[in-house]
Formats: sequence, C-alpha cells, structure tokens
Amino acid sequence: MKSELDLMNKILVARLDSDVDLINKMSHHIITSGGKRIRPLLLLLCAKATDYDGDYHYSMAVVIELIHTATLLHDDVVDQSKTRRGEDTANELWGNAPSVLVGDFLYSRAFEIMVEPNSMSIMKIMSKATNEISKGEVLQLLNIKNANVTQTEYFEVIERKTACLFKAACQIAGILSNSDQRIINAIGSFGMHLGNAFQIIDDTLDYESDSSIIGKEIGDDLSEGKVTLPMIYALEKTGKIENKILRDAIENADASNINEIVEILLNVNAFKYSRDTAMRESNKALDSINYLSDSKYKNALKLLCKLSLERSS
Repeated sequence: MKSELDLMNKILVARLDSDVDLINKMSHHIITSGGKRIRPLLLLLCAKATDYDGDYHYSMAVVIELIHTATLLHDDVVDQSKTRRGEDTANELWGNAPSVLVGDFLYSRAFEIMVEPNSMSIMKIMSKATNEISKGEVLQLLNIKNANVTQTEYFEVIERKTACLFKAACQIAGILSNSDQRIINAIGSFGMHLGNAFQIIDDTLDYESDSSIIGKEIGDDLSEGKVTLPMIYALEKTGKIENKILRDAIENADASNINEIVEILLNVNAFKYSRDTAMRESNKALDSINYLSDSKYKNALKLLCKLSLERSS
C-alpha cells in the first residue's frame, strides 16, 4: 500500500495549504511528525477489499487523517502535553490558543473536503463520529483522578474517543464501493474492535515501553490523572496497602513513584490482562470480516490486527 499512502499524503499536504502562514506551519508540523496513518490506511484497504475503483477514497482518507490530527492538537492542549511522538507539541511551540484554533481549522477543512463525493451517508457517518469523539473526550475528562472508574466506563471512553473513527473509516470505504449493508456493518465492526485493541495496547505501552521508543515519558497517562485498563484491573486485584498506593497516585495525578507502580501492575499481571483483552478485541475484528471475499487487501486487514497487538510504539 506504499504507493497508495504516498499519494494520499501528497493530497493531504496539498489540502492543508492556507493563505495564513501560522496555519501552514502548525498543521504541517503535526502532520509530518511521524504518525502511523493507520486510520487512512484502513479506509484505503477497505476500499480495495470491497472493489472500489474510483478516486474518492484518497480524499476521504485525508478527511479521516485531518480529523484525527485536529483531535491531537486539542488533546495536547487539554492534557498540557509537551511532547508527542518524541517531538515538541504544537502547544509547546506556539501556545494553547493557536493550537485550539488550528485544530478548528483542520476540522473545518475536513468537512469542506467531505462533501465532495456528494454522499449524505458519508456525511452522516462523519458527523456522528466527530460528535462521538467529542463526547468521549469529555467523558475522559470527567474521569480524571477518579480511582473508581470501571472497565465498562473505560470501554465507553475508548470506543468513542478512538474506535469510532476507525469504524467510520471502514464504513466510508464500503459506502464508496456501493457495498451492501451487511458488508458495511461488517467492516465497521472490524474497525471498532481494531480501534479498541489499538487503544488498549496504547494504554498498556504507557507503562511498559521505553520513552525513547514510545515518544513520551513512561507514566504520562498517570501524571495526567488518566485511568486506563492496566490500572483499573490492578485496583480490582490489589490488597489494601498496594491499592492505596495506586489510588493515591491516581487521585493526585502523581507518577513520581512510577517504578513502584509498574512493579505492582506486574505483580497482579495487569499488563497480561490488558494484552489478553486487546487480543480478544482483535479476534472479534478478524471474525467481523469473514464476509469479505479473499484478497491481498483482506489479508492486509488481518495483518493489521496482528501488528496492533505486537507494536512497541
């Protein structure tokens, strides 16, 4: 898919062009800072897997990436993040106000491009997805420093904050190729479960990985007061003393004793539990695309499920 992604990237850079210099600088900074492009790749692969033979899958992949990038700009402001993917964040370089406004520009540019296929179905999906993302971010904000977050509440956040854009990318591909509703639903389910697996691994790597690999400091989620699956599971399994250590760290957004916290998580197999949960989601994604005809693109979708579990950053 390299040639497909290269073409999509060229269109992405071209569609970012603005007559406002600061918009150009900031949007190009975050777009070119090493993103995986997994969401647009999903759209391109699903379009090919459902035999789409037009060109709108490129511009719709750009829409998906622009919306994702806009959420990153806004997230970094909310989280007061200083680095992302090992680089200074836009808000660290230019400040919060420009980051919020350029995020708004990316959102509006995405919707400007979105109307080009003249498909009400696509616009409905993307309108709903962006609304769900916003609700997911608010729910996550409400859960900050809350040591009583349940696994159900955690899944509600990640399905809205992350997985719904994966789902939308896949569904749009099916709409472009005029697939029947069964196929659209199937690849949408694939995207949702893959997105869940992807986010669970992301949250696990926040405690497991090396900062030079993941591009941010270990325990960043904890220092922001975010309660993710490894910590939720550990709170369910620890005794009184260790439980209090974890609760205090969450309620004070304190990652200063991260090594001790990681040791506690290891002792109760929190990382294994999280990875097993991600694997179950990945398997559900695989089951969802049984309806698809066999092709190298279907094989690539299956490979994405495997890679989402094995990645280190």
